[in-house]
Amino acid sequence: MSTRSNIIEESDDAEPDAVNTETTKVRLKPEIILRHGGKSYSGRTVSLPELTGEKLKDLTFREISFFSGEGASPLVASLAVTCEDDGNLVKFEASLRNPFPMDHPGGNWDLGAEGNVVIDEFAIVFQVHGGEEPEKFHLELLDDGRTIQATDNLSIFQASSGGENWDSPTHFDHRAEVALPFRGYQIHADEKRVEGHRADPVLGIEFRAKTFSIAQRNFWQDFPSSLSASNDTLKLGLFPQEALRGHELQGGEQKTFEFAVHISSNASQMRIQEFAQSRDLVPTSTGFTRCREWPYLTQASPQTDPRYQALVNLAIEGDDSFFEKREKIDEYGWRNFGDVYGDHEAIYHRGDSPLISHYNNQYDCTLGFGIQYLRTGDTRWLDLMLPMADHAWDIDTYHTDQDKLLYNGGLFWHTYHYADAHTATHRSYPKQLRVSQSFEDGQDLEELGETGEQLTKNYAIGGGPAASHNYNTGWMLAYYLTGKERYKEAAVNASDYVMRIEDGSKTPFKWLSRADTGYSTCSSEGYYGPGRASGNSTHALLTGHELTGNRKYLDRAAKLMRRTVHPKQDLGALNLLNAELRWFYTMYLQVLGRFVDYKFRLGERDDDFKYAVASLIHYADWMAEHERPTLSAPEELQYPTETWAAQDMRKWHVLQHATLYQPDPEKRRKYQEKADFFYNYCVDYLTESPTKSLCRPVVLMLNFGWQRDWFLAHPSELRIDRPIEKDFGEPQTFVPQRTIAIRRFKQLVVAGGVGFVLLVLALLLWAFGVFWG
Repeated sequence: MSTRSNIIEESDDAEPDAVNTETTKVRLKPEIILRHGGKSYSGRTVSLPELTGEKLKDLTFREISFFSGEGASPLVASLAVTCEDDGNLVKFEASLRNPFPMDHPGGNWDLGAEGNVVIDEFAIVFQVHGGEEPEKFHLELLDDGRTIQATDNLSIFQASSGGENWDSPTHFDHRAEVALPFRGYQIHADEKRVEGHRADPVLGIEFRAKTFSIAQRNFWQDFPSSLSASNDTLKLGLFPQEALRGHELQGGEQKTFEFAVHISSNASQMRIQEFAQSRDLVPTSTGFTRCREWPYLTQASPQTDPRYQALVNLAIEGDDSFFEKREKIDEYGWRNFGDVYGDHEAIYHRGDSPLISHYNNQYDCTLGFGIQYLRTGDTRWLDLMLPMADHAWDIDTYHTDQDKLLYNGGLFWHTYHYADAHTATHRSYPKQLRVSQSFEDGQDLEELGETGEQLTKNYAIGGGPAASHNYNTGWMLAYYLTGKERYKEAAVNASDYVMRIEDGSKTPFKWLSRADTGYSTCSSEGYYGPGRASGNSTHALLTGHELTGNRKYLDRAAKLMRRTVHPKQDLGALNLLNAELRWFYTMYLQVLGRFVDYKFRLGERDDDFKYAVASLIHYADWMAEHERPTLSAPEELQYPTETWAAQDMRKWHVLQHATLYQPDPEKRRKYQEKADFFYNYCVDYLTESPTKSLCRPVVLMLNFGWQRDWFLAHPSELRIDRPIEKDFGEPQTFVPQRTIAIRRFKQLVVAGGVGFVLLVLALLLWAFGVFWG
């Protein structure tokens, strides 16, 4: 039998726990049920919530620990409670987290590993005391308008998504089996059974004059889910006991649920219905202002390039939209919903069933969805954005501090290129890679010479979170749009991740060096120049400063800049035209533009600002003279796909941005000319491409290209009136902690060897003197 933990309760002589209604006083007493490993656990908080007569206070529990008679559960929970409608609507946000590290032998992260916990049940129970016996129960199905009633018991269990591909390999368990019992849902109303595919239910207990109702957001999308009512009890199964084989919560994984209870007259159920189907946009005044003032944002209009808009709209329209992609691999269930099917990885797949590839917020598609919502007001973008934001925080983020420095708190990569996720779910590297890799049809790496050799090193079949896949600006926008603290927490965690992984005192090399590790700017082995690691790390830091105002983030961004670029850098030596190895250099230049803009808006025209402008212009001069479409040399690429054309939109963005900081009219003209070339090349190439609707090229278009309307409306905008002429000295080569430590270790070995030889000689001389003396 389960042990229940009271989270909200009052003594019997206290005021009512929820609301003082006209004719019926209704008390609510929610309790938590947690069972796993054959044990039942009760939850403990620092203090129980206080009630204030007719209205419950807004409350937040950051951590709820669970205990049984035999010890503590490794799992922890958090709970936030807010009230609306004079206390009649009580909204809950509950998260369950496994803070322990997950075992990942060889860098592979498969279900069934040590550190994971199989949960038998995680549920919320509400005991409803109305001073009288309930008259009946009802279940409203908002998806089809039906209402089902019962007098003794009523329940619904959503066992799977109900879609055509409900038993997709997306839902593999640790045995590589799909253990879903049936398609869709089943309802039991007294002795009657009702079946269906997808339910948006509201379950209620009706008293004579009032109804107590409960609903969960994304009920069917986050399956398995359950609701049940009997006697004076309503039960919400977040990880319901009805599921086969339980719910495996991986080490460092969490899941957040939103649900609400509502007390109303029997004639008014609108508030709980609205909650179940709404997106809950409640921006703060600051958030609203930040959204309106988002840099370069303009409303989409008839003047917007129809070629670009058509490419962007592929995400929400047509038979290959991102909504349709979800259906193809059934990207649903509590672990999967919100993520995007990375179908660009399946283009060479030859199997009968679809290749399962999870995108894991690459290139911050959360931000791209949000920007397109701000441009158009089309709420379909929110239907992509907010579930992706939740998924990336709960599932893609490694919620532990007990693993490797580089892994703790980081984000997992997308599924390994051209490979099936198999039993690794959203953790990039399945052990199946060691049996079979899926690289097919691409150019043989041996034909690419030294580039191929480097790519072979890059294609490691094991690993974990890294700075190169650290995207948090979309969370900031989600926070601005909704006011939900979890998005701010997610964004700041990614900022802090950059700070943490540079701390040399946290590595095994700390006894030989306390220098920066270099992890935050290492985009490939031994490379600390402009790339995706330095780019994403700097984005994360700027976002952290914008959200918190803490100077440490902005100062670290400036420090990384001086490590990464220099106004006198030898760009020829960086091999920037080698797209396979250096395509990502533009990622850093894009965020360098953001850094310059941010300092400009802050009114900081200091040395860092000047250094950044000078470096940006140095690169823009080179790009205006040398850059070319990547696909103009397909023989240099392993896979010459449409993604390369989409990536070239970054080149437009960098050159277009640089026009704002180039006071020389002739150079500015060259920038604009080359920028226009790349923009038109990208949209024209993709428009004609038969694979233009694949995930990755669409996401790239969502994030880059929309700024063009602003630049067209401000053709004469110039932010400095003279070139930066300061001499910043000569470029210095960054040396990471590991290199310093190894060098010092070798020096100690050599020094120790010399000392040993001298000691032996001294002993020999002493012995010689004793013997012959």
